[in-house]
Order: sequence, then structure tokens, then C-alpha cells
Amino acid sequence: MEQSTEKIEHYLNIVSEMAVQWGGKLLMALVVFFIGLWLIKKVLKVFEKGMKKKKVEVTLHKFLLSIVSIIAKVILVIVFASMVGVETASLIAVLGAAGLAIGLALQGSLANFAGGILILLFKPFKAGDVIEAQGFVGKVVEIQIFNTILRTLDNQRVIIPNALLSNGCVKNIFAEETRRVDLTFGISYQDDIAKVKGILAKIVDDNDMILKEPGADIFVSAHADSSINFLVRPWVKSDNYWPVYFGMMEEVKLAFDRENITIPFPQRDVHLIQAKG
Repeated sequence: MEQSTEKIEHYLNIVSEMAVQWGGKLLMALVVFFIGLWLIKKVLKVFEKGMKKKKVEVTLHKFLLSIVSIIAKVILVIVFASMVGVETASLIAVLGAAGLAIGLALQGSLANFAGGILILLFKPFKAGDVIEAQGFVGKVVEIQIFNTILRTLDNQRVIIPNALLSNGCVKNIFAEETRRVDLTFGISYQDDIAKVKGILAKIVDDNDMILKEPGADIFVSAHADSSINFLVRPWVKSDNYWPVYFGMMEEVKLAFDRENITIPFPQRDVHLIQAKG
């Protein structure tokens, strides 16, 4: 009986010693952990306010907040584990190996992810812009972290990986406030060049959507096989590009018909020679 009592007392002493030894470490680690969580919330709020002031894209805004939060909390957990006596070197090595394995397995996705970050940071285009890229022309509906979604002019949905957009050529069609419309019209060699130039100038002057400054260029651009070609280059607001383009095509045809100006088309003379039998 005495021996069992001594054993119990011995184990109780060991437990109490461990409680004193580890209890203080655990309590200190818990204090640091909860203070760390509080600090992380404060830092995230400051970070969020800074991004709002700089008008960072909403998608990038949320993503960066989540990334910073995850990284900060992982560091806090490692600090907590170190304070309670866990060997953190092996833990960090395991996390590093896991990160490397995931990175190798997701090379394509990571390239698209990096491309998305670059697009959202440097803004070569934004949601609502009309762009030409990878053989497609369309309006940018949404810029996601991995892909950009376009809606083409005939209302098709196109999803393009961001790696292709960040590393390839992208034409932002309506990024500038004004654009030049390039139009070519052909007349026959028998028509009066000065008269035609006057007709084209009047059409340009009468169009309210065409800007007065800079002025439109109207000149003979080529002596083609079957026509004299005029190049007409007016400047317009970017939103008026297509109305002016298609409107000019119609107006010039109607004006040429009224003034008996010939619009030539390719012709071929065929000579038949009858062989003598």
C-alpha cells in the first residue's frame, strides 16, 4: 500500500513539474497567438484601406488580402509551435517540399495566376474594354485570377488563359479617346479627280460625328489596275468609329451615284480565236 502511494505521489510530482514547465510556455504561446491574430486583423485593415485609396481592381484586392492573411497566419502558427517546444525546422522543410511539389504539378496554372496578377496590377486593359487578342475580338467581361472572359461582337463567350494575354500581343481597340478611320474608295480613270475630292470633302464636313481637329486627310493613294484609289482618313471619338465607318461607306456610294462617278470593278477581256480546220 505504501509503495503504491509513493508511486502515485511520484507521478503526481512529475505531472506537476511538467505542468509548471509547460504550462508557462503554453500560456505565453497562447497570449502571443491571440495577440498575433489581433495584429493580423489590424494590418489587413490598413492594407485594405491602402488598396482602396489606390483603386486596386476588386478581384486583385480580395485575392491579395486572402494571400497576406494566409501567409501571416502560417507564420503565426510556426511561431506558436516553436514557443511550445515543437521542432519547427522539420515542419518548415515539410511545408517547403509540399510547396515545391504543388508548384511542379501546377506549372500551367501558376503561369496563368502570375499573368492574372500582372494584368490586374499594370492594367493593359480592364473590364469593359474591347480588345483583340489570340485571334478574338471582344469586350472584356471579367478578369479572373487564372483567365480573362471576353464576349465577342456576335455574343460568344471566350475564355483566354491569362498567361497568353500577359506574354502575347493585345490590342486595346478603344483605349484612346479618339481614333482615325481609314477608308479607301476607287473611281475610274475617266472620272474627274478634283470633283471626286470635293464630293468626299463635303461628305466629311457634313458628318457631325467627324472631328474638325485634327482635320481629315483626303488624297489619291494608288493608281490601281482598274481604278484610281482615294484614301479618306477622318478622326472620330472612339465610340463613333463604327457608325462613321459604315455611314461613310453608304454615303459615298449614294453621292457617287448622284454625280455619275463610276466605281470600277475588276474586269477581264476574253478573246476567242477560232482555229482553222
